[in-house]
Amino acid sequence: MFNILVIEDDLTLFQEIKERLSQWSYEVHGIGDFAMVLQEFTELKPDLVIIDIQLPKFDGFHWCRLIRSHSNVPIIFLSSRDHPTDMVMSMQLGADDFIQKPFHFEVLVAKIQATLRRVYNYNTDSVHLKTWNGATVDYEKNMVSNESGAIELTKNEIFILKLLIEEKNKIVSREKLMESLWDDKRFISDNTLTVNVNRLRKRLQEIGLGSFIQTKVGQGYIAKEEDNR
Repeated sequence: MFNILVIEDDLTLFQEIKERLSQWSYEVHGIGDFAMVLQEFTELKPDLVIIDIQLPKFDGFHWCRLIRSHSNVPIIFLSSRDHPTDMVMSMQLGADDFIQKPFHFEVLVAKIQATLRRVYNYNTDSVHLKTWNGATVDYEKNMVSNESGAIELTKNEIFILKLLIEEKNKIVSREKLMESLWDDKRFISDNTLTVNVNRLRKRLQEIGLGSFIQTKVGQGYIAKEEDNR
């Protein structure tokens, strides 16, 4: 059973989310004190977080930033705000998805299922270590390390990297990446993938690997690998 923390101050909506998700055997928890969100998150150790942007005390971006500094738990934003910058900001802070209110509960459940499946079940093969351009990529620990250091990626970032490495030196279309990351891309902004890939490239640049993820305009992305023979 997965534990889901819903950071939502609308009690009526929270109760409805809890009731609907409980029907899918999810254990749903809310926030008791909106000034203590990080503490309650730390105590619960949820498998997934759903968070609104507009909250008492501090907004959802604030709490997303703090949670992400402590954990790579998948985070889904749920908000009535519809400005593109809100979605971009959420992705830049490390969120895995963004759902705009009002929403259909079937869409929420589908996105939760897709996220949990991607995060906790995608690396079921026995080989979880990969060497790429002199770096070790650990799919289980979400780590990439080389002589320049080590970085920890989010679930989306490591999943994108894994897909690209599996097709190294070949173009992976945006459509394939979106379909692999999000089961129903109809509910995903095309900009969401761009933000995720840009964030991955920026993190890889910290250990000198950013240039190996290249954009092929109008086609997709490619993970280059040097020929070390």
